[in-house]
Amino acid sequence: MTADSDDVATLPFEQALKELEEVVDKLEKGAVPLEESIAIYARGEALKKRCEALLKSAEQRIEKITLGADGKPTGSTPLDVE
Repeated sequence: MTADSDDVATLPFEQALKELEEVVDKLEKGAVPLEESIAIYARGEALKKRCEALLKSAEQRIEKITLGADGKPTGSTPLDVE
């Protein structure tokens, strides 16, 4: 792993997503030289993977509330994750 990917591995979701949005914006505008675009794209890929991993982790922790016949909560069960 490079220093950049080590840095990405510690980012919280909100910060990684914000930076990923900035990367996409720069690439869409095409206002950066080719070599810089390649580096920015690589960082964007690392940020995307970080966001996906954090979302998957959050999904695994979500539980759905089970309701009884009277409509009142009776407990919870793990959310079915595909």
